[in-house]
Amino acid sequence: MANNSKGTIGILTGGGDCPGLNAVIRAVVRRGEQLGYKVLGIKDGWRGMLKADAEPLTLDSISGILPRGGTILGTSRTNPLKKEEDKKTLLANLKAMGIDYLIAVGGEDTLGVARQLVNENVKVVGVPKTIDNDVEGTDQTFGLDTAVSIATEAIDRLHTTAESHHRVMVVEVMGRHAGWIAMFSGLAGGADCILIPEESKTLEEICQVIQRRHARGKKFSIIAASEGFQLKGQDTLVTKDKPLDQFGHVLLGGIGERLAKLIEKQTGFETRSVVLGHLQRGGSPTAFDRVLGMRYGVKAVDLIEEGKLGHMVCLKGNKITSMPLLEAMTKLKLVDQEWIRMAEVFSG
Repeated sequence: MANNSKGTIGILTGGGDCPGLNAVIRAVVRRGEQLGYKVLGIKDGWRGMLKADAEPLTLDSISGILPRGGTILGTSRTNPLKKEEDKKTLLANLKAMGIDYLIAVGGEDTLGVARQLVNENVKVVGVPKTIDNDVEGTDQTFGLDTAVSIATEAIDRLHTTAESHHRVMVVEVMGRHAGWIAMFSGLAGGADCILIPEESKTLEEICQVIQRRHARGKKFSIIAASEGFQLKGQDTLVTKDKPLDQFGHVLLGGIGERLAKLIEKQTGFETRSVVLGHLQRGGSPTAFDRVLGMRYGVKAVDLIEEGKLGHMVCLKGNKITSMPLLEAMTKLKLVDQEWIRMAEVFSG
């Protein structure tokens, strides 16, 4: 048994839920216990830090969570640095709760807060998480593989109904600024056109792909579109009629439906849209995401043990390593030209 003499590690999960989060939590607890740390699970991300809402995590409390989706700790899109008084509350609560080290698991926003806490002398370690795979500094985030698998299966299933009804099907997947899910699932599912935020296209260019297929006897088409895709010449994203979140992001949604209407009007071909939405986040993580999450969790505790505080765990090739949070996330990791050229090979 560990003697729990090395201090207390607090762990929180912030932002959107993501398959593999529980694998990280489980790994942190198991590695922490092994090395002699207590682990405190903070509820609902940064909101839990502001409310001092947490519970001890033990080997018993994490039993059986590996195959579960979501996060047993809960999550939120709370920005604890939006107000000066909130920042003071957070720092005071860290001390009051007896948290010596903090592991923040999240994407651009959650790790952005962790990055700022480094300057407040908080002993923090970051673990990158996002199904969008847009965190710069790591080759892949857990959650992407599961989301791509779900989207690929959806595209596979839509092929038969599209072919039976001679329809064009627009599949809208997640991806605000980065089109990794659309790119990978579109390629794997045999989509005829892949639309991502990194490369705008005109309506005419999209319709030409469909018309070329019809000209050679293919009476159906599948289009994989990121929610953040923009038609060339248009400056605004298609958004839901809702306010901004606490980090100032608009809520995207609707590009699939909009494209379907425009394509049908332009080509005369019956067109439907399908929005996968939160289905991509839900359910059990793939084996790859479970193992990657476990590796990230173990490394996060090892960084604390080694005194490498203010670092973010990352994957480089097939090796788990780390980099300073202050050097990470200076930009978004976007789909590069190599993948865009690959998609063009299979277009239409």
